[in-house]
Amino acid sequence: MVQLRYESGNIISPEVHQIGILALGSHLENHGAALPIDTDAKIASYLALEASFQTGARFLGVLYAATEFPYVPHGIHIPVEELVEKRLKPTLKSAKKCLKINKVVIVNGHGGNTQVKDYLKSLEEELELEIVFNNKIVEIEGPHAGSGEISIGMILGLVDDRKLKEHCNVQKYEEVGMVGFTEAREKDEGIDQGACLLEKEGILVDPVLGQSLIDKALRSIEKDVKGLIEEEEEDYY
Repeated sequence: MVQLRYESGNIISPEVHQIGILALGSHLENHGAALPIDTDAKIASYLALEASFQTGARFLGVLYAATEFPYVPHGIHIPVEELVEKRLKPTLKSAKKCLKINKVVIVNGHGGNTQVKDYLKSLEEELELEIVFNNKIVEIEGPHAGSGEISIGMILGLVDDRKLKEHCNVQKYEEVGMVGFTEAREKDEGIDQGACLLEKEGILVDPVLGQSLIDKALRSIEKDVKGLIEEEEEDYY
């Protein structure tokens, strides 16, 4: 049996190897003219991978599916029960078996996936894993495909500069800010507030804003990882 050197490399603690970081986004979802349909998955993957670089936690990749509320018609998604049972659970089960992890931080980049939180307690009990759902980037980036998300996209190289002016045409691209989604605005106060904000202020591409949002999200993920390590050390002593 090979004796692995768990203390090697740029890690914050040898115990960090017991922690996995999994990205959860959306691969099939309209984001206006200037951002690609897999924007959420790419942002979540970047944050998860970068956090694994900075902490040493295991990068588990990105889940290839997402869910959405039925009143938000901007992409192709699956029911939350299917996402949890047929996609998330097998991925976590495999990661635990293959990598011997016992704790996971899920980095979410898509608002519809917040429904997954309702299933985490039963997943933790069934898989004997501790799961933290980090939703920071969703909470701070603002309206869908609006200033925050497109500014992040500019930093990460996701934006087609030639289509920025067209992107602001919310009559044609009604998913931008969800301005044109009448039912969603009626049923979800947060969506309506975001749409109103975008209608009032428009869209601003700001690299400083984009980097600030990325940095805040990364600090939040790193805090979650460190919190799990502290729990591990407390249990040890």
